[in-house]
Amino acid sequence: MNEASQSEETPEIQEELTDDTVVEETSSENLGEEEATEEIEEAQKWKDIALRERAELENFRKRMAREKADSIRFANQRLIEELLPVLDNFDMGMMAASQDQDSMIFKGMEMVRKQFGDFLNQQGVKEVEAEGLLFDPNVHEALSQEVSETVPAGHVIRVMRRGFMMNDRLVRPSSVVVSQDLEEETSKEEDSQSA
Repeated sequence: MNEASQSEETPEIQEELTDDTVVEETSSENLGEEEATEEIEEAQKWKDIALRERAELENFRKRMAREKADSIRFANQRLIEELLPVLDNFDMGMMAASQDQDSMIFKGMEMVRKQFGDFLNQQGVKEVEAEGLLFDPNVHEALSQEVSETVPAGHVIRVMRRGFMMNDRLVRPSSVVVSQDLEEETSKEEDSQSA
């Protein structure tokens, strides 16, 4: 009798279980889809963060490599800056010694000057061209202006102190005298007299 009653109850129970299971499966499917969507969004968020961090790290590495290369490239700049006044004085000594170019002192100084020039070239140091060129405030320092009939206005008449660049970086600007129009000079004189 137990078996018969169980078999009679079984279809009803099974029907109830099936209905409950369908409701649970449907709600769990909805919950599963929502959780899956949330997990996908969360994963996408972390993926974006990881990509940004990776890009930042790559940029940092590139910046550090560039700064390291620049520091190696310009490591001797301070030494060069301090040697330039010595070079200026040496050049003045060469001009004084050039009166007797056959002397051993002048020949020795020429040899030292050549070695000095070779050293500067090896360090990437080049003289800033100035004489006769258009005045460029980026590489020239104007000490004064003079009227010149042979040099066009705004051009360098003469260099008072040579300028130098090291690997495309200005170490010291050329100190120069710049030509001026005769008309400009005349108008300045008239302005100063009237005042």
